[in-house]
Amino acid sequence: MGTEITLKAVDGHEFSVYQAPAEGERKGGLILIQEIFGVTAHIRELCDHFASLGYETWAPALFDRYQKGFAAGYTEDEMKASVQMAARSGVETPMLDIQACADELRKKGPVAITGFCYGGSLTWMASARVEGLACAVGFYGRLIPEHLDIQPLCPVMLHFGSRDKSIPLDGVRATAEAHPTVKVHIYQAEHGFWSDRPANHDDKAVALSQERTLAFLETHMKK
Repeated sequence: MGTEITLKAVDGHEFSVYQAPAEGERKGGLILIQEIFGVTAHIRELCDHFASLGYETWAPALFDRYQKGFAAGYTEDEMKASVQMAARSGVETPMLDIQACADELRKKGPVAITGFCYGGSLTWMASARVEGLACAVGFYGRLIPEHLDIQPLCPVMLHFGSRDKSIPLDGVRATAEAHPTVKVHIYQAEHGFWSDRPANHDDKAVALSQERTLAFLETHMKK
């Protein structure tokens, strides 16, 4: 459904973006940030899904700075490689690529951002670092409780799983307490409940979090 385009960040770095055009009436632009595994088939499927709901959805290949076309599976070795790649990428440099996406998409109308796992953490950071975002929706970003000092520039919604061993509920509660205007939702689910990994995926959590996310996008992306 989607196609690959190339964008250039302010520092001159060129990177790939998976671009899924909106179906039907275009409701806005959506930047969808990858998990630690890169822009995988699953991430492209998520882009296509949100595009089917009316949002032109872009997934920037944030690891292109270090390895073009990185996309890993879930074996032990691939997991280690993905963790290493995410650690190398960090949370600061990706903001340049995300800003480039936001600047380009804003030419067509309002832009929001969402992300999963590593992308959920980057979504949280982008809410305070990237200019021009209408709103931000982050899913189970492990680093969010470690960055509670940031001040979002746009409305934010965050989704977490109550059985997520990588994000203790104390950290989730601390996030909600530190940012009372941020909408924080907790589901009876594992980490990665939107993932295509059967052990993590949870249909009920996906359905409810999507319902809340779409309502949030509709509210804050009105032209």
